[in-house]
Amino acid sequence: MQDSIPAESLENSPNDIAINEQKKEPEPVFLTAQDIQLRRELLFDKYILEDTYPYRDTVRSFQWQAICDKLAFIENMQQKPVQWVVFENYKNINGEAPTILNYTRNEYNRITDSLGIERFQSVPLYSPTGDIGSPKLYGQDGTLAKIVDTEEDYYLIEPILIEGQWLVPKNYIRELPDSTSFQHIVVVDRIQQNIATLERESPGNWLIRSTNPATTGRFKPPYAQKTPLGIFLLQQKKRRMHYFQDGTREIEGYAPYASRFTNGAYIHGIPVVGVDNPIKEHSPTLGTTPRSHMCVRNNSSHAEFIYKWAPLRRTLVIVIE
Repeated sequence: MQDSIPAESLENSPNDIAINEQKKEPEPVFLTAQDIQLRRELLFDKYILEDTYPYRDTVRSFQWQAICDKLAFIENMQQKPVQWVVFENYKNINGEAPTILNYTRNEYNRITDSLGIERFQSVPLYSPTGDIGSPKLYGQDGTLAKIVDTEEDYYLIEPILIEGQWLVPKNYIRELPDSTSFQHIVVVDRIQQNIATLERESPGNWLIRSTNPATTGRFKPPYAQKTPLGIFLLQQKKRRMHYFQDGTREIEGYAPYASRFTNGAYIHGIPVVGVDNPIKEHSPTLGTTPRSHMCVRNNSSHAEFIYKWAPLRRTLVIVIE
């Protein structure tokens, strides 16, 4: 009679080891800025800016090294499957966030947290340890995060640019579809006053789709604010975004082809005074100095290009300086 084979021998047989090795997922290869390759294949060819270009008595440029660093970050955060969510509270539509314990007031007389994030239009971030109590920080509308766990009334999340894990009430969160990936990127430069659009071709390879002048938000309380720095999800599109005259609730005009990415910050075309007047294509102030309220002003045809080219809730807007 043939001897029986010990169970431990079956568990460690060469065939089983080979099968287990085949099932293992390859370890992700994390990229650096040096691994990112850019190639110009423009889809919008008006008002093109070169990598370096004259500006008054100096020169300006596209900060491609800094942009590649951001692209590597975006590549790396998508290496493994993630359930993405976005913070949503535009105009406090989901409720004004509770007041944090140690708040301050900024130049606009608005409550802010220790990182300078305003309570208005933001979501509350609670510590996952101990009693819920008061929120510790605020998360900006349009911020991307991944779900770690789900509780009855809260998500446990990890924001991409805020360290640690946080509890956020579910009413402030929009879950993105499982298939969501970010292949379209808009980069806005507050210092150089320019804008670039990029599209992912393959891992580490990105195509430059446009390079244009832009105008960002200026600091002029109580109405005009700087365009916020960070990485945000493109959340909403309006063919005409109506705006109020400062200090009133009267509509002064509209901005064409508006794409909103955080709070009231839109990428849009040249503002038009009067709701019935035709679209204006160009302004000589583009690419000069900040002069918007918070938005990113473009030539109207370039704003239209972004409006049509950038997929909603699958495009990231990166603001650098």
